[in-house]
Amino acid sequence: MKLMKSRYIAYFLLLLVAVSCEPKLDDFKPSAGSADFSKYISLGNSLTAGYADGALYLTSQTYSYPNMIAQQMKLAGGGEFKQPLMFDELGFGGKRILKLNPALDCSGNPVAGAPPSLGPVLAEGTPDARNFTSIAADGPYNNLGVPGAKSFHLLAPNYGLLNPYFGRFATNPQTTSVLAQAMEMNATFFSLWIGNNDVLSYALAGGAAEEITSQDLFSGAYASLLDGLTANGAKGMVASIPNVTSVPYFTTVPYNGLVLTEQTQVDLLNQAYGNNVYGISFKIGQNPWVVADPSSPNGIGMRQLKSNELVLLSIPQDSLRCRGWGSQKPIPGYFILDESEIASITIAVDNYNQTIKSLAETKGLAFADANLFMKNAKSGLVYDGMRFSTSFVTGGVFSLDGIHLSPRGNAIIANFFIDAINEKYNANVPHVNISDYPGIIFP
Repeated sequence: MKLMKSRYIAYFLLLLVAVSCEPKLDDFKPSAGSADFSKYISLGNSLTAGYADGALYLTSQTYSYPNMIAQQMKLAGGGEFKQPLMFDELGFGGKRILKLNPALDCSGNPVAGAPPSLGPVLAEGTPDARNFTSIAADGPYNNLGVPGAKSFHLLAPNYGLLNPYFGRFATNPQTTSVLAQAMEMNATFFSLWIGNNDVLSYALAGGAAEEITSQDLFSGAYASLLDGLTANGAKGMVASIPNVTSVPYFTTVPYNGLVLTEQTQVDLLNQAYGNNVYGISFKIGQNPWVVADPSSPNGIGMRQLKSNELVLLSIPQDSLRCRGWGSQKPIPGYFILDESEIASITIAVDNYNQTIKSLAETKGLAFADANLFMKNAKSGLVYDGMRFSTSFVTGGVFSLDGIHLSPRGNAIIANFFIDAINEKYNANVPHVNISDYPGIIFP
């Protein structure tokens, strides 16, 4: 009996120790680790500013990822985070905010049961006049994200004259650069996500009109940015640049989206293109789009799209459905990214990201591989019991412009950046609750 009783006592003591070692919610104590979040600033482009659905407006700015990070940092000693907010949902007013609308046929009539179509909607009312005037006197501002900015733009001393988004909160539009204004803040911690536009502008133009920023210019600009931001000993986080092949603006319209359902259609198109004399042929079902290409080997200035080429989301959908684009008429090249253009983009992105990672290591900064994250997100992610992917609309990560993040997408990337910060600085910044933010609104 004494032996059995002692065993019971031993089991009880083991159980008591096990229970006392179980993690409790109260055990998680937010901390900054070796970092100091008391004054956090963020630099970047439209992704940082909170641009969404084709515009910058009040609500989208409140859902910016740096604002989310800043609110979590407050739990670990962070201070106030001020943004150069618009005063309404209209922003600059000239922009059209995208939304999903009921699908229409070629006559403009609603199509019952069809998936919604994307379209711009003119905002009702007159924008607040304060959206167009300087708000610099109400600063300083912690969110220095500027829509349209490229890496080297952040160094330009007169960028406030060239970019109205920065001009409205620049302390002196004629002489102040984004970096100079950031350095005036004397921040203790910063985030930098820049470089997307250095290649994205080229991609958005279908490889026409815009040029990719050279590697030398990018690396020099990025090094100057980090030199300035760390001059006072501030710590921070930098992020790599996602390739366009991860962004729904370039991946939503399939290369073989021409669907033919009648043999008569097939026969007429085949006859029109010489019954495959020019290497262009059609069949029942899905077919590659016909696109303009002055260098096509068949000598007719057009060809069919290849499976590894991309169609931009900006292509007029009614022209595809109702005006014979991609079948009777070739799609203009500025709506297409061909093999060589995609290769140029990929090389530039890879080189940019090598620079970003290398400089982060040299400066001892946290590095978040957003490029790898977006690649992995294509196959799907699950957070808070909700499934996400990079698919347009249904994926929930991107807003309706197919480039900028949705509120939940911003929450996801905020958590990804927080993880990088926590790992580098042994900090305990808690995650954002993704389900607290709205998803895509369907009609």
